[in-house]
Amino acid sequence: MVNMIIGILMILSFFGMIWYCVKGHNLMVGFLLMAVLWVVLALIGNALSPNDAMKGKTVIDILANVFQAGPEAYGKSILVNIFFGAFFGRVLMDTGIAATLIRKVVELGGDKPRITMTLLCIITAVIFTSMTGIGPVISIAVIVLPILLSLGIPSPIAMFAFMGSIMAGIFANIVNFKQYQAMLVTANKAYESYTYNNYFQFGIIAMVVALVVVMIVANLAVGRKKTSYAWAASVNEFQNESGGKNMENAPAISWVSVILPVLLVIVLNVPIILAFLIASAYALLTCRKLKGGFTPVCRMLAKQFADGAVDVAPMIGFLLTLSMFNNAAVLAVPYFKTLLGGVIPTSALMLCVVFAVLTPLGFFRGPMNLVGCGAALLALVVSIADWPIQFLYPLFAVTTIAPEHLDITQSWVAWGFGYTKVRPRDYMKMSIPTGWIVGAILCISIYFLYGGLVH
Repeated sequence: MVNMIIGILMILSFFGMIWYCVKGHNLMVGFLLMAVLWVVLALIGNALSPNDAMKGKTVIDILANVFQAGPEAYGKSILVNIFFGAFFGRVLMDTGIAATLIRKVVELGGDKPRITMTLLCIITAVIFTSMTGIGPVISIAVIVLPILLSLGIPSPIAMFAFMGSIMAGIFANIVNFKQYQAMLVTANKAYESYTYNNYFQFGIIAMVVALVVVMIVANLAVGRKKTSYAWAASVNEFQNESGGKNMENAPAISWVSVILPVLLVIVLNVPIILAFLIASAYALLTCRKLKGGFTPVCRMLAKQFADGAVDVAPMIGFLLTLSMFNNAAVLAVPYFKTLLGGVIPTSALMLCVVFAVLTPLGFFRGPMNLVGCGAALLALVVSIADWPIQFLYPLFAVTTIAPEHLDITQSWVAWGFGYTKVRPRDYMKMSIPTGWIVGAILCISIYFLYGGLVH
């Protein structure tokens, strides 16, 4: 009875957290409060009815595991990758490589809005297989969005297409892979052996599927709406404002920098941080940015790293409190098992079907989202059966990435509303169905790709 009551209170707090996210309150503070609440509830529950999750542990041991060990482990496993990924993103912006690729795509698409939109979304997805953070997103957005709007793409569709292409790229993003892997390792230490190389094939498949769905939805939406030229200026003018025509194009030899980290990791098994450093050095060298003497170059590199750190600083604070919540979620497993243990599928097919149907619960940082309330569900699923990591990681990655990076709680999506003056309701009419469709297709694909590994 005690376990059931504690479990119900924890589930009610899920809904409270969703309300908190929808209201736009600070997520770092929100997940810190959730971690504190769940630890308190778990301690009360254990005092009334001891359970295995806290067997042999003192109160101090539990507090240290949640509020100290959680952030420490997360810092070791993922934060350094985020910082160097952000540094690489700054290099791509400061060298003009990202802007050059976008300008070349616009030249290729000409004055054909649908073709230009499709090409811009493809190159955006490719760029965000390596770049990360709100700073790089905004830097690319202020180039791409005005171009789309100047071509007559209605602002809700332009914003949706851009954010959707970022979502597609994140499926193959190295930094995001490490972030989610760290969460699965928290639930099961045996999952440490799973690498980006193991995931890469599915990441590319998911990226292509997501991009195709986004483009279909965007093009169908364009067909239903009259083009609007509220931002009617020429593409050349917007290129000038974003450093386009007046900025020298980055040399073609430098363009490979965008995907160089991925190539180094996949082809040569280069460590991720070293891959970012090599790609950054290549970009700076080929763009002739390493001239002027040792001291100015050192000053430039220090500034790029500092700017990159600023870009991801809010995300770092959020992730550290999220790591506390992840460890607190482990304490919640006995209570969720009492309530939900009998309804969690133990077969690969049924688990994929359930995840496909419930993908929308990844929106608003819900229970299907690892970067949200999904840590508790992960801990529960892992405790029910011995799932192979090759099967379980893609499943949770899908229900996290597809909703989260189209969600109004995502920092750069919230920024986009202010920049484009799009109403959230108009955006969500496209984003929520798209996230669900992408999630459903990929969850079923996972069964055919990896379901055979489940015994």
